[in-house]
Amino acid sequence: MTTVRANGITLEYVETGQRDAPVILLIMGLGMQLVAWPEPLCEGLAARGFRVIRFDNRDVGLSTRMPSARPLATAAMMARASLRLPVRPPYSLNDMARDAVGLMDALKIDRAHVVGASMGGMIAQIVAIEHPERVRSLTSIMSTPDRPMPRSSVLRALVRPRPRSREMAARRMAEFFRLIAGSAYPPTDAELRARVERSMLRSYRPDAFTRQLIAIQAAPSRVGMLRRVRAPTLVLHGDEDPLVPLAGGKKTAAAIPGARLRIVPGMGHFLPEALVPLLIEEIAGHCLEADGEARNRTARAAGGPQ
Repeated sequence: MTTVRANGITLEYVETGQRDAPVILLIMGLGMQLVAWPEPLCEGLAARGFRVIRFDNRDVGLSTRMPSARPLATAAMMARASLRLPVRPPYSLNDMARDAVGLMDALKIDRAHVVGASMGGMIAQIVAIEHPERVRSLTSIMSTPDRPMPRSSVLRALVRPRPRSREMAARRMAEFFRLIAGSAYPPTDAELRARVERSMLRSYRPDAFTRQLIAIQAAPSRVGMLRRVRAPTLVLHGDEDPLVPLAGGKKTAAAIPGARLRIVPGMGHFLPEALVPLLIEEIAGHCLEADGEARNRTARAAGGPQ
C-alpha cells in the first residue's frame, strides 16, 4: 500500500495487476475501507487483464481524517439533512468524486473503468457525470441516484448511539453485516470475523461514519444528471437489499441511456466471497465489452477494419 496527495488530502491506495493494463478503479461505500473489497475479487479481476486500484475514501482507513464538528452541531446537521433542509456538510459526495479523479491524476491514469459499491456507487455516478472523459465504463453496485430508503430494522441499526468501545463496535459491525446480507450469499462466521477484525485493527474512526452519512443525505438527486452519462454502464443490484432497496438500482438503470440492469436473486447489501465469481464475470465482462466497443468506434472513425 502507498499514498498520494490528491485534491488537497492524502489518499491511501493499493493496486493489483500489471501496471500497463486497463485500470479498474474501485470505490467503496459508507464508512468502509479499501479492505472491504474481497481480495479474491481484486485478484480475479487482475487475472482477467486489469490493473485494479482501490483506495480509502477521505475520512476512513488510512486516508486523511477530516475535522470533526461538535456533537450537537453534527446532530443538527444530520437532522436538517434528513428533512431536506439546507445544510453545509463537512464535505460532499462531489468532494469525494474529486478525490477519486485526483487519485487518477496523481497516478497518471487518463481513463478508468469506474466501479462503485453503495455510497461508492453514488461517487462513481458523479465521476461519470462530471468527468465523462475519464470514464471508460461505469459499474454501479447496490447504489441509487437518490437518498436511500432502508428498511426500518436497518435504519434503527444505522442510527444507534456510537458504540462505547472497539469491542462493542466490532460486535455491532458483525451484527449489521448479518442483517443486510441476502439469503443466497450469507457470509460464513469465519469470513465475517476475519473481515471485521481486519477492518478494526487497521483503522477505527466512528465519527467519520456520521460525516459521510450527512454527505449522502445532503446530496441532490442525480436522476436528471445521469441522463447525460454516455459511458457503457452496468447496474448490479440484489433483490434482497434492505439498505438500498432494488428500486434504487432500477432507477439508476432507467436514468442512464443504454444501461444494463443485472438483478441478482438473493443478494443483499454485502460482498461476501461466495459472490466473488459472479462479480468477476459481470464486472470483467462489462469492462472488456466496453473496451471492445471503444476499439470498434476508433476503427470506424479511422476507416479501418473492425
